[in-house]
Amino acid sequence: MPAIISVRNLGKTYANGFTALDDVSLDIEEGEILALLGPNGAGKTTLISVICGLVQPTAGTVTVGGHDIRSEYRAARALIGLVPQEITIEPFEKVIATTRFSRGLFGKAPDEAHLEQVLRALSLWDKKDTRNRELSGGMKRRVLIAKALSHEPRILFLDEPTAGVDVNLRKDMWALVRRLRDDGVTIILTTHYIEEAEQMADRIGVIDKGRLLLVEDKDRLMRKLGRKRLVIELQAPLTSVPDALARYNLTVERDGHALAYDYDTQADRTGIAHLLSDLAQAGLSVRDLETTESSLEQVFLSLVEENA
Repeated sequence: MPAIISVRNLGKTYANGFTALDDVSLDIEEGEILALLGPNGAGKTTLISVICGLVQPTAGTVTVGGHDIRSEYRAARALIGLVPQEITIEPFEKVIATTRFSRGLFGKAPDEAHLEQVLRALSLWDKKDTRNRELSGGMKRRVLIAKALSHEPRILFLDEPTAGVDVNLRKDMWALVRRLRDDGVTIILTTHYIEEAEQMADRIGVIDKGRLLLVEDKDRLMRKLGRKRLVIELQAPLTSVPDALARYNLTVERDGHALAYDYDTQADRTGIAHLLSDLAQAGLSVRDLETTESSLEQVFLSLVEENA
């Protein structure tokens, strides 16, 4: 199946010489959720803006549904719904009128049933006759999503969609994202809530300083770059790691009542069996063992640090 979005050697350098995107290539498959992670200023919003036709690239090509974003702009843009970071809605307009107007901008015939479905899914139906200026920040962000979905796009971009949104609204939004994905909508999101990307995304892309460091299946990424930690709870506390155990790079934790051992999940040998044997020879008695896996946040931070 061909990619619904294809980015090739994309670059964006501004007049002041700042390079926001540097030779980015990326294929996004239809019906997947792709999470783009990166620190502030990494290039996430610029990449989205170029794909959506809001920013002109200085190099490379982008096709959306087979349409070139420059030579076939209208056809490409019609496939896309965009939820920007900034809340940009007409303050004195009513919610229902806002969504009707957005649908009309894309040349779509009126469809009150579809707009009602979208507003109900976002818990906005009871606010349909409320002026935007009277809504809370979280509800305004929901209106942005309703606008983006008004013309039934095949692709939805969510640029920091849950910024400033309370926990309940956030849960509702992610429930909607799951439903959209189940209906075949392709979703690309940027987020600072890495735990949400870990929970929701099919693939993870990491971008920093305008360069795409990797795009990987989430589970494969965790297996490839994730590490495990073995925490060894001791019968008696100690103040430092015995010299006989120095080669394991252990750290003392829990006020001396535990030793922590980090190991690579992809290694042929973890070294745990030798470690436990050497613990016994060093006269240390083990009370309990527990393991934890590194989170996506730790994997992300390690990638960015490597690129620093």
